[in-house]
Amino acid sequence: MKTSHLDIQAMLAQDGVITLRQHPELAGAIRWLARRGDLQTVLPGVYAPPHTATAIDTRIRALMAWDPNTVLVEGAAARVSFWPTIRVPLITCALKHHRQAQDGFRFSRRQLPAELVVRRAGLRFTSPALTALDLCDSLGGDAIDEALRARATTLRHLHRALDLTRARVGNPERRRLLLDSKDEPWSAPERKFHRLLRAAGITAWKANRPLVIGGSLFFIDVAFRHVKLAIEIDGRLYHNDSEVFETDRWRQNLLILDGWCVLRFTRAMIDDRPEEVISMVRNALQMLGAA
Repeated sequence: MKTSHLDIQAMLAQDGVITLRQHPELAGAIRWLARRGDLQTVLPGVYAPPHTATAIDTRIRALMAWDPNTVLVEGAAARVSFWPTIRVPLITCALKHHRQAQDGFRFSRRQLPAELVVRRAGLRFTSPALTALDLCDSLGGDAIDEALRARATTLRHLHRALDLTRARVGNPERRRLLLDSKDEPWSAPERKFHRLLRAAGITAWKANRPLVIGGSLFFIDVAFRHVKLAIEIDGRLYHNDSEVFETDRWRQNLLILDGWCVLRFTRAMIDDRPEEVISMVRNALQMLGAA
């Protein structure tokens, strides 16, 4: 095998992609491999092996190699920062200049505050706070919930990101969702349950705060610590995992043995029977001697 081909293989093993701009001395060999089908064009002048060329992570690397000044936004930014399982059918990015449209990519001319741009491992992407706000347009409060659950950002940083981009269209709705997140829900059912508690005037509770029992660290969905009432909301996507299901049951047993009263509500209960849910909470608080 020619030395140039070995060089190309070594670069692909390291970076996943190779560009004509960065390696003009290998242009002839790269184009020959592309014509032969051993390389596939991801973006103009950027190539990857055919078996990885359509992978989202390869396409993100190709984008960074194609234009190092590009900043990943929305789903692509979430994927590389706090939400690795999010589906990214279209890679969106922000640029200071115009770029011709490319299949599978969307470019927008957008000035981003330097404070809200993260540089890590050769990638440039919006901070988790701004990313979550951007995703509110398509996902509503779910993006904020996911960023908070992942501990990728805080409400203070979210409000700061909103303030730094205050002139954007859609900010009234983003601000409303942020205000709705003041008790830091980690899922849509939790968000709605918090609304029910606030509307009912039920106070003295905290959401998703750390609690250590028997040497184990727990995050109770909603806890009334003064009376040891724990409320669990079964509605998150990651509750479907069998290992998490088992962990939840162990946790509930440990809570009960530590003297906690545990109530569990499903998404359907919260959506379809909110009055009964609140009634059960009130009854539990009364039973436990809450004032």
